[in-house]
Amino acid sequence: MPPGPEPAGVAHRAVERAYRDDWTALVATLAGQVGGDIGLAEESVAEAFAAAATAWPHAGVPDRPGGWLLTVARRRAIDALRRNETQIRNQAALEHLERQLREGDTTIDGSTAVDHRTIGDDRLRLVFTCCHPALALESRIALTMRTVAGLGIAEVARSFLVTEATMYQRVVRAKRKIIAAGIPYRVPSTEELPERLGAVLHVVHLIYTEGHVATAGDELVRADLCLEAIRLSRLLATLLPDEPEVLALLALLLLTDARRAARTDAEGRPVSLEHHDRARWDRDAITEGTALLEHALRRSVPGPFQIQAAVAALHAEAPTWDATDWPQIAALYGELDRVAPSPVVRVNRAAAVAVADEKHVGLRLLGPLLGDGRLDRYQPLHATHAELLARAGDLSAAAAAYRRAIELTANGAERGALEQRARERGVEL
Repeated sequence: MPPGPEPAGVAHRAVERAYRDDWTALVATLAGQVGGDIGLAEESVAEAFAAAATAWPHAGVPDRPGGWLLTVARRRAIDALRRNETQIRNQAALEHLERQLREGDTTIDGSTAVDHRTIGDDRLRLVFTCCHPALALESRIALTMRTVAGLGIAEVARSFLVTEATMYQRVVRAKRKIIAAGIPYRVPSTEELPERLGAVLHVVHLIYTEGHVATAGDELVRADLCLEAIRLSRLLATLLPDEPEVLALLALLLLTDARRAARTDAEGRPVSLEHHDRARWDRDAITEGTALLEHALRRSVPGPFQIQAAVAALHAEAPTWDATDWPQIAALYGELDRVAPSPVVRVNRAAAVAVADEKHVGLRLLGPLLGDGRLDRYQPLHATHAELLARAGDLSAAAAAYRRAIELTANGAERGALEQRARERGVEL
C-alpha cells in the first residue's frame, strides 16, 4: 500500500478501472469458494468495491487492487456465512474461506502466484451457471448482464423495459433458484458442452442485439450493451479458443459493430446500410473479425454463427451496396434457415432475395410469415414487407405496411428512420 492519501480523482479512477477489469473474475472466484452461491459472491464483491471507494482516497490505491478487493470480499462473505452457519453448505464454505485468508491466497492480484487457468475455470463456471437451461431465458440474460457483465440493475431493467424493482426481484429469484434447484457451479462435461454452449452464445448474442437496435428510447444504438457483449464474447474466445462457434460469434459481433459509426449521421439520425459512408467503417475490427471467421471455418465444424458471420463478412468486403454479393447472402440465409430456422432468418432471406433483383420472390417468401398470427407484432417483418412492396412499386400497400411497422416501434430513432425511408421511396404515410 503506498503511503499517504491519493488525490480523489486518482482513487476514483482506480476503483472504476478495477470494476471494469476485475468484477467478473472477483465474482467468479468468490462464487467458487462459497459453494456456488452467486448472490452471496456478488453482494460481497459489491461491498468490497464500496469499501475501496471509501478507503483508497485516504489510504492510497493498493499495489494489487484485485487482491485487496478479493480479501475484503472474502471477509464480507465470512461475516455473512457466520450469521447463518447452521447450514452444512455454509459451514463448508466458511471453512474454505477462512483457510484462504489464513494462507493469504489472492488469486487475481497479478502476482507470480496467480493460477490463470483457475481464474479461467472460475469465469467459465460463472457464465455457464448464469445461462443454465433450468432458468427462464429472460432470467439467463438478466443474470448474465448483471453478474457477468457487471451492468447495474437500472441498465438491465432499461433493456427489458421493466422497473428497477421488477428487475431486481427477477435477478434475486434467479439466484435463489440456482441454490434451491441445486444447479451445479461447474463447466459442463464434454458430452453436455455442445447443448449448453449454444445457450450461452445465444444469451451473449441477444445482449448485442439489444444494443445494436435498442428496444426503446430515442437513440438507435446502445453502445454500452454492444461493447459488453463483445467483451463477453472475447472472454469466451479466450477461455474456449478451440470452439469454432465461439470464434464465429466474436467474428460476427466485430464485423457487425465495425459499421456502428456509419449507422447514424451527425445529428444521430439512423442511416440505412444502403447509404453508409463506408469510409467510417472500422477496418481494424473487420480485419480481426475476418481472421477469426477464417480460423473458425478451418475447423470444418459448421454452425449457425459461422453462417451469420459469413454474411457479415460479405457486407464488410463489399465496396458499395450495389457491389454486395446479394445472391450469395441469400444462399447463406437459406442454409441458415435449414440449420437454425427462425422467423428472423426468413425475413432476412426474403430481403436479400429481393435486393438480388428478385423482388416478387422476396415478397412470396414473406407470405407465410405475414399469415402467421404469432408474428403480427414482429416489427422487422412489417418493416421488411414495406420495403419490398415499395421496391416492387406497390406504394399503397407499402404505406399500410410502413404504418404498421411504425406503430410497433418503441425506439424514436428507428421510427424516424422508417418515416424517412418511406419518403425516400415516394410512399405517403
